Amino acid sequence: SGELQNVNKSGRQITVEARWTLLRDEYGKPRAVLIIDTDITEKNKMEAQFLRAQRMESIGTLAGGIAHDLNNVLAPIMMAVEMLKGLVQTQEGLHLLGTLESSAQRGAELVAQVLSFARGVEGKRISVNPLHIRRDISKIVRDTFPKNIDFNLTPARNLWTVTGDPTQLHQVLMNLSVNARDAMPHGGQLTVSLENVVIDEVFAGMNPESKPGAYVMITVADTGVGIPPGMVDKIFEPFFTTKELGKGTGLGLSTTLAIVKSHGGFIKVCSEQGNGSQFRVYLPANTTEAAVDKTSAEPTQHPRGNSELILVVDDEEAVRVVAKKTLELFGYRVLLACHGAEAVALYAGHRHEISAVLTDMAMPIMDGPTLIVALKKMNPRVRIIGSSGLTSSGEVAKALGVGIIHFVPKPYTAETMLTVLRKVLDGD
Repeated sequence: SGELQNVNKSGRQITVEARWTLLRDEYGKPRAVLIIDTDITEKNKMEAQFLRAQRMESIGTLAGGIAHDLNNVLAPIMMAVEMLKGLVQTQEGLHLLGTLESSAQRGAELVAQVLSFARGVEGKRISVNPLHIRRDISKIVRDTFPKNIDFNLTPARNLWTVTGDPTQLHQVLMNLSVNARDAMPHGGQLTVSLENVVIDEVFAGMNPESKPGAYVMITVADTGVGIPPGMVDKIFEPFFTTKELGKGTGLGLSTTLAIVKSHGGFIKVCSEQGNGSQFRVYLPANTTEAAVDKTSAEPTQHPRGNSELILVVDDEEAVRVVAKKTLELFGYRVLLACHGAEAVALYAGHRHEISAVLTDMAMPIMDGPTLIVALKKMNPRVRIIGSSGLTSSGEVAKALGVGIIHFVPKPYTAETMLTVLRKVLDGD
């Protein structure tokens, strides 16, 4: 008896408790093995959540005690800043004191937040313009981060507001920015952008934690070392850290996720080792009527197909399933492959039928660029659309390097996928 990893009928990996019993015939010779498998995936998840809750309860008690001591540390700092303002004469010195004062004040607010968490009290909820939080972060980053990190802000127009706790949202953006800094020990580019997005049924289908509707999306992107493939799913676990001893507690991202979830939002992470990371935070927006109307737009408004056969290649089952349903709903036929090697085999057997290929760029066994080269050898005129969660200039350049002109960022909406596909098929 013991635990084994298995795959169920729907292709989902599960954990089973297996019992194997040897059965003998009437002569005592081995005849068969009786195997009884019990799916314990959810049971294991519940046990892990229970243990995590116990650890977090202990942390809450510890944090409550530390918070009181931190207040005593911050108080003289804030008083000293006030006194130094009258002694410092230079503009640069006053500017640095202003940064120190605002950071100390923010630290005091975070201490109050820690105390409220320890006591089980939720933060205040008001209408917040994320642009104001971004300006605060920008000031801190420019004044305190190493100068070999190039900090960029993408302008945002007519940004929607969100309902939330300003201090908690500030903490989210600060945590992600600090992680990005630590991922670039030799310098690089840190980009923070905010934009209004409307999530449709296709996007929500690819992301079970999301719901259709209007959101403000905050993106924190870096050009650092990236996250190893097997660790992306673990980075939000409490106490999990890839940093050296003494440089990280493993609580930054778990706290960030808890705050975002408490605001009704979710986080998407896209990373490739050696090519940086992107953290996208989605917060429900206080939308206008026009935005609400857009979320419920009729599917018939999207361009339709004419029974063309499309090969969809992606290692994520949710993406394949939703893409297939959407394409079929809009008049296409679909073939699915979970990696490049399978896609090559399918294309070899249906090359005269397949009208276009939609492929992810980062996959196991055979990645997107390698697949594209293989398909172009088989058919130099093959129509290919590249797709990736990393929308950095380096990722786009990689797609262009293998001859891909059309590129859609993941996760994509039905409108984005169908519009780009129609352009490729029509030769635009």
